Amino acid sequence: MDPCPFVRVTVGNLALKIPVASKPARTVVHPSSSPCFCKIKLNKLPVQTAVVPCLPPETQNLDAQSHGVLAATFHLSKSDLDRVASKSIFSAKLCLKIAIYTGRRGTTCGVNSGRLLGRVSVPLDLAGNESKPSVFHNGWISVGKGASKGSAAQTQFHLNVKAEPDPRFVFQFDGEPECSPQVFQIQGNIRQPVFTCKFSFRNTGDRTQRSRSLPSDQGSSRSWLSSFGSERERPGKERKGWSITVHDLSGSPVAAASMVTPFVASPGSDRVSRSNPGSWLILRPGDGTWKPWGRLEAWRERGGADGLGYRFELIPDSNGGMSAGGIVLAESALSLNKGGKFVLDLGSNSGSSNRSVAPVNLNSPVCSPKSSGDFGYGLWPYCVYRGFVMSARVEGEGRCSKPTVEVSVQHVSCTEDAAAYVALAAAVDLCMDACRLFSQRLRKELCQPTDLLG
Repeated sequence: MDPCPFVRVTVGNLALKIPVASKPARTVVHPSSSPCFCKIKLNKLPVQTAVVPCLPPETQNLDAQSHGVLAATFHLSKSDLDRVASKSIFSAKLCLKIAIYTGRRGTTCGVNSGRLLGRVSVPLDLAGNESKPSVFHNGWISVGKGASKGSAAQTQFHLNVKAEPDPRFVFQFDGEPECSPQVFQIQGNIRQPVFTCKFSFRNTGDRTQRSRSLPSDQGSSRSWLSSFGSERERPGKERKGWSITVHDLSGSPVAAASMVTPFVASPGSDRVSRSNPGSWLILRPGDGTWKPWGRLEAWRERGGADGLGYRFELIPDSNGGMSAGGIVLAESALSLNKGGKFVLDLGSNSGSSNRSVAPVNLNSPVCSPKSSGDFGYGLWPYCVYRGFVMSARVEGEGRCSKPTVEVSVQHVSCTEDAAAYVALAAAVDLCMDACRLFSQRLRKELCQPTDLLG
């Protein structure tokens, strides 16, 4: 089945040139002493904020630090594009709006601390961008008072705005992960089953994680459990041993997520703390056994409204030998009340709710294990993780959650690639339950028989 069309709008190469006044005044902005930032908005999508580097007034070309750096990324689905295209001639068209400020970001006593320098608007016509890229602006533009006069003494703002196709495979769980649901691939109004999930409890006494279709390899299984998990066994407040296996339609296991560090209440409390998080391994089949591919840690954040804190890191496979060190791709939080989107996006500054901790310009490849099968895309034996990778939308505590997963086509080269992201999405969703307060009772599917007897 074909992927769903998406368009990615990026804003980058930001820079500011502020002229030095011949007669210094108190209100003059001196780039060397005053930081600058901007707020970027595209219609009703969340506002994104980025730092704007200041350059000397005589500068003509961007320096290496400003060139190629993304400041904001917006993602538009087919329904978003259709909604914009269907607007009447009297409705507002799609327009990127940027407000530029000097001063430090944030608020003081409820008032924005930055001083407005000027505004920039860039109209966008995204017709046809589902199949081809477009550049809407690339260069300097005058901002502030008298910008339309073209005076050489005007503040100059540099930016690059472009749109490009970003097709994605879209998957949706037909039920909650703990209920062992089917997973459908979505394309428009068409739903096609592609995976089945099996939730179970790993036998913590055996300490191995195997599938019926994979030969036993206790040595390697014990190795990665001891390297990436914790063997702690404490009576009382803990949730442990959860596992979910993703199978293709033939029944073969193609990915799994296993809880390797129990979710344990901190001493004197009924919550999982950041200092002692629970963790999952995301596993892929390879060489007749399961191989760790990623690790997800989660905890319950304190605050006005509790959040699900998480950290996801990719585990490289170096010449067949495993290393406990991983590459952190994301660290953020989701609302435990409303849920939200878990996002892996290595070319985005999409705000504090979901942030990538990897560099925006990621030039070094990150390897995923070799696998068999053909999902229809990808020509390289190794995936290069850049740009949008995947997202998973989950519901909050106490709500029926059927995660929706989006995976960029460029990061799927086989069935196992897609299944690994589906397993990761299931683990994120199950973390919502694993991090519930221990004073609250879990649904029966998440309780082992001994828990129900207690």
